[in-house]
Amino acid sequence: MTAPHKRLLIVDDDAPLTAQLADLFARYGFFADGAPTAGSMRTMLAQHDYALVVLDPLVDADNGGALLRELVADHGVPVILHSVACTETTRIAALEMGAEDCLSKPANPRELLARIRTALRGRTEPQPSVAPASAVRFAGWRVDLQTGQLFDPAGTSILLSDGEFQLLRVFIEHPRQVLDRAQLLDEVHGRTSEHFDRSIDVQLCRLRRKLAASGLKGPVIRTIRNEGYMFVHAVSA
Repeated sequence: MTAPHKRLLIVDDDAPLTAQLADLFARYGFFADGAPTAGSMRTMLAQHDYALVVLDPLVDADNGGALLRELVADHGVPVILHSVACTETTRIAALEMGAEDCLSKPANPRELLARIRTALRGRTEPQPSVAPASAVRFAGWRVDLQTGQLFDPAGTSILLSDGEFQLLRVFIEHPRQVLDRAQLLDEVHGRTSEHFDRSIDVQLCRLRRKLAASGLKGPVIRTIRNEGYMFVHAVSA
């Protein structure tokens, strides 16, 4: 089941664009539903909890403003407008009505993703109903999340710096997902950190070298050009 803080709703009657955005969001750990009409939007909202709605108010051209007010006031969900109607005047009005942002359509999908992340920052994510695993495994290796230790298949402890372990922890918490530098910085150093993007590159280089020197064969953290990095192994408790 998809966690509510990872579920998005795209309200747009452009089916190909909705599919394109949903595919991109999935690569970054989000799941997106599509709703091509105001009626289907209400149906989806009744069935699921959403972290954020991407809304083209032109799905109901005569009542676009009412749709925004409905989402903000009645459902309390963050809304980003994505529409050809997002002129400067419309953007100001939308912000005054409670929208998080307003992007002219078609926006760069990566920019839209960045705006979504920004809108979701600082919001409280639901706590898991069960305690997280204290240790996880990948490719025969074990990571003790409580003590901050990494063990190879023979049980030998691999010495990692705190920064290297925190970076590894982020990857194993998001296996086979593309993580960009901004997300890695947030997860490793915190959202208020003054670290720069390139500091992640340095830590990543050290972590890769240390894993390879310790006997972990093949690519572990793959570079996805112009997008970020992906931990390639499956992770299990």
